[in-house]
Amino acid sequence: MAGFSPPVGYDGHRYLASLIQFTATGKPGGGLEIVELRDHEPIDAGTRCPQVSVWVLHPYEERDTLRIAEPVLRMGRPVMQRREFIVLLSGAASAWPLAARAQRLGGMRHVGILVGVIESDPVWQGYLLFFRTELTKLGWTEGRNLRIDFRFAENAKRSRGAAAELVQLAPEVILTGGRAATRAVQQQTQNIPIVFVGANGQENGATALVKNIARPEGNSTGFPLLYSSIASKWVELLKEAAPRVERVAYIFNPDLAGASPPIYLSAIEAAAPVFGVKAISLEFHNTAEVQRAISASGADPNGALILAPTLRATRDARQLILSLAARYRLPTIHWDKTSVAMGGLMSYGSDLIDLFRRAASYVDRLLRGARVSDLPVQFPTKFDLVMNLRVAKAIGLTIPESFLPRADQVIE
Repeated sequence: MAGFSPPVGYDGHRYLASLIQFTATGKPGGGLEIVELRDHEPIDAGTRCPQVSVWVLHPYEERDTLRIAEPVLRMGRPVMQRREFIVLLSGAASAWPLAARAQRLGGMRHVGILVGVIESDPVWQGYLLFFRTELTKLGWTEGRNLRIDFRFAENAKRSRGAAAELVQLAPEVILTGGRAATRAVQQQTQNIPIVFVGANGQENGATALVKNIARPEGNSTGFPLLYSSIASKWVELLKEAAPRVERVAYIFNPDLAGASPPIYLSAIEAAAPVFGVKAISLEFHNTAEVQRAISASGADPNGALILAPTLRATRDARQLILSLAARYRLPTIHWDKTSVAMGGLMSYGSDLIDLFRRAASYVDRLLRGARVSDLPVQFPTKFDLVMNLRVAKAIGLTIPESFLPRADQVIE
């Protein structure tokens, strides 16, 4: 994990974390030496971790302690304990002999990564950490037999420049996060294999990137983030959780990388009359427009908000929307559960951690000689419904008792 920096925290807060530094001893069988372990060590935003280190943030779910990079819950929650983390390390240790063999056979291999968010986004840094951890399990250790170059770009213009820089470095495989990043890399190379994660929408996302889903014909394959039809589910869930809702507003910024409002808005508009609500769109380009749009929407009772998936690329805009939604008591629904922990009412969407782990397996197979055409595009298979009852109480919303059993997780 050489040179990894913990990202800037939400609202300037510090995260309680456990910093476990570890190294492979290089002994036959992949022995492991624990160099240092400091439980509940406070790490300031921007602190630089030593080489070959792991930083562990609040687990998103107490029962799932290996979700180490979703830093979204309030401070003071338990962090991963020594025994639990050693379980993770012992699993990774078994992969190190494979890494040593790969180094003897082929030397240092090279992977590039381009993600369509700002570099300081802590959640996406967490997803990349899971990707890198999965690669380690598969035998690829950074600094020993693998080099990874990173680029980040929060809009389409920067994506094009970052893609050009990355292709100039001539990696053997490129991992991309988001549709704009993927298209930017595709425009720069038709030869380097591309594994994408997070292309939005089935119709206008994956099929625009790869013509043949089952057997990709070009140099790209990967894992789309959502089906466009999921937007109708957002309308249904809002109406069920808040039966008095009469209007649902889809709020989005068309300037963000990967923004694709027509995909979701058309599905929302089609579903609205089925569930007895009116659908409207709220487009914004800056914070002043966000305030005007939500203030106008909140002036009338019984409104609700659907936040576009691309809004997570700009944390400040998302936090402003959540703050205004709380002020005007507007229920919100999101695709990602981290937004729920930040103050959203509920979420329904795919599991990005699972997608990045699966992407690591594709990168591994490509490094070992597989062809892109042998790796079909795979759509999400895991979807979670998360509800925040604290937010419901704060906005004066009573969730029907029949709704709660459907939730995969309830924050009380």
